[in-house]
Amino acid sequence: MKKYGFVAFLLLFLLLLPGLTQAAGKETHINLDGRALSLSKDEQVKTISNTVMVPLRLITEELGYKVTWANKTQTVTIEQGGTTLKLIVGSKTAQVNGKEVKMLAAPMLSGSSSTKTTFVPLRFIGEQTGADVKWDSDAKTVYVKSAAALSGNGDVSVPGKGSAGSSQGSTVPAPGGGSEITPATNQPSTSTSASLKNLSFSENRLILAVEGSVTPKVFKMTGPDRIVVDLANTSFAANFDSGLPLDSSLTGQIGIEEYPDVKDVRYSLFSSNPSTIRVVLDLTKAVNYSVVDNKDGLIIIDLNTSEAEPSQGEGKEGQRLVVIDAGHGGSDPGAGSITNRNEKEFTLAVALKVQKLLEQESWLDVVMTRDDDTYPTLQKRVKLANDLNADVFVSIHGNKVDANPIPNGVETHYTNKNSQNLARIMQKYMLEATGLKDRGLKPGNLYVTKNTKMPAVLLECGFLSNPTDEKAMYTEEFQQSLAEGIVAGLKEFFGQ
Repeated sequence: MKKYGFVAFLLLFLLLLPGLTQAAGKETHINLDGRALSLSKDEQVKTISNTVMVPLRLITEELGYKVTWANKTQTVTIEQGGTTLKLIVGSKTAQVNGKEVKMLAAPMLSGSSSTKTTFVPLRFIGEQTGADVKWDSDAKTVYVKSAAALSGNGDVSVPGKGSAGSSQGSTVPAPGGGSEITPATNQPSTSTSASLKNLSFSENRLILAVEGSVTPKVFKMTGPDRIVVDLANTSFAANFDSGLPLDSSLTGQIGIEEYPDVKDVRYSLFSSNPSTIRVVLDLTKAVNYSVVDNKDGLIIIDLNTSEAEPSQGEGKEGQRLVVIDAGHGGSDPGAGSITNRNEKEFTLAVALKVQKLLEQESWLDVVMTRDDDTYPTLQKRVKLANDLNADVFVSIHGNKVDANPIPNGVETHYTNKNSQNLARIMQKYMLEATGLKDRGLKPGNLYVTKNTKMPAVLLECGFLSNPTDEKAMYTEEFQQSLAEGIVAGLKEFFGQ
């Protein structure tokens, strides 16, 4: 009997398999105000009980709603205009301005335990906030007309069932009627005041290289945690870094592996009129940040952290112990200079000169994180300093802004208050030793300054992307003078 039951189950499975494969193999799409949105594998539209379910991120970012997530109660609160919606994962009962309303499908969580995505009923939210929604089951596409767009025109344009990319289509009247609309293109308006030339994420900083005048709007979002940067009246530059992914819908994404607080960086043309670029940091948890905008073509979103407890140790025979860290190395060349030289070459040359000078000081013991072309991970560098209970940690780096030769000068990064005095001293001596522009102290969340227990600084000793800085940085004279300045700063810090 068990044998026949298994055979029957197997036949039923084989009969269902083609349909399951076809359903899983076709991607879904969302079109907002005529603009195609980019959906990841985990963000594909779902249909539950004939109700279209979309990832909460879409609601928060693309429709511009204010959303908060209460993890303890699994409650989503969505605010738009004068409407407040409260939805609970697993419950078909929602609250609209305090009144209970039944839904056809309950909000749900989907994905792995570490990257759960909240899905909510799109039509319910659209009806309650004034957006209009159409679902094309053949094309597996949701068409959304936002409340802002509806205030000017009441139709949602749905492409016809012809070949992909066809300009022909049918117009589905939305409530209130209106004339036919032309879907917005992915091209920004021509009246932009700035352009985004490049973006990168390194040392726990998002760096945006812009040309023209723009003031970034930076804010946090929850459910999941994100930091969002909006650049109004800004378009992608014609020479936007070709090494970065940017598809036909002007959307791209880069994964972040080395920094545990950040999963990836996403960027897109968020609005075409006015042209607005949105950059999003997807986080693994809520973190603080600071914005650095010196109006020199460089916008930095620097992730902050809580203070670490100060630590003080002893070197051999009662000496002070200093750890010198030559940034990058081995398989990690660091930034490339404008003459195609590597940052790791510069940092090692300076670090070895610092080591040679410090070894002449009888009161001090020096340990190197690397003294050749190898790559110890950031975690290993930090662990070395902490295990040795070092008195000071100094990391040497060269700065860079892709596709922008203007930024120049030296700056000193630190995280904790117990490092602030060391940072002030090191910046002073770097300026004297190099003669470069003073870019000041930069409190932030760099991994090696965040996780070391002793006073720690990261020195940005000039810009490899600036012709004047770079020319000097690879000279023996500059490197020797910089090394002497670093040693002089350490002497003052220790009162020698």
